[in-house]
Amino acid sequence: MRRLVLIAGFVLLTVLPCSARETVVVTEGEVRQVVTDFLRKRTANLGVELNVKKLGYGGGVRVPKGETSFEVIAPRQWEGWGKGNLALIIRVDERVERNLQLPVEVEALADVVVAARPLDRGEVLGIGDVVLQKRDLAAVNGKWYRQPEDVVGKRVRTAVRVNSPMRPEHLEKVPLVKSGQTVTILLENDLLRLTSTGRVKNAGAEGDVVLVQNLVSQKEIQARVVDSQTVKVDF
Repeated sequence: MRRLVLIAGFVLLTVLPCSARETVVVTEGEVRQVVTDFLRKRTANLGVELNVKKLGYGGGVRVPKGETSFEVIAPRQWEGWGKGNLALIIRVDERVERNLQLPVEVEALADVVVAARPLDRGEVLGIGDVVLQKRDLAAVNGKWYRQPEDVVGKRVRTAVRVNSPMRPEHLEKVPLVKSGQTVTILLENDLLRLTSTGRVKNAGAEGDVVLVQNLVSQKEIQARVVDSQTVKVDF
């Protein structure tokens, strides 16, 4: 009987190692590349240069040997730069083996329009008043401008320091028509073009919709500002 037990134990010891699957280590380099590729696809149309500065993965995670695939999931509201927490799902032969949380810190360099000099309230911006600079978007809070032509011709609402990123809240459109001003009202489509004279009831910049009184009919209508002398009724 004792001999049978020893034989059974020997068989068990020799069979178990053969049935155990081999494992491989998922390296920090692999995970960094997977995260970088994911972020580049996420920001592909934004023209940014990405660099994963910090990655909360120490390595040492082992998974069974096989066909390994990775899936990265980011919070919907996360822009893709700055600090964030990602989920990394590791699959082997289409079976989930690990579900990891990865804290990251990402640098995203992009061209940002900044003030070339101190800008005072009321100034109308010219092409020489702003320049493009590479900035880490993680440090640029809120919205920003990408091209100088997006701000040229606009008026400064609040003073802006030199080298500060230009933001929408810093600027406003310059009104082309003023309240009480006489303008030409244009009604135009592919088949018809009519003009009349009107008086503007409120100030407006190019593209703004203003209230205009037709001086012939005395009716008030809405029209879009075309230039400093013309408003157009869309119909």
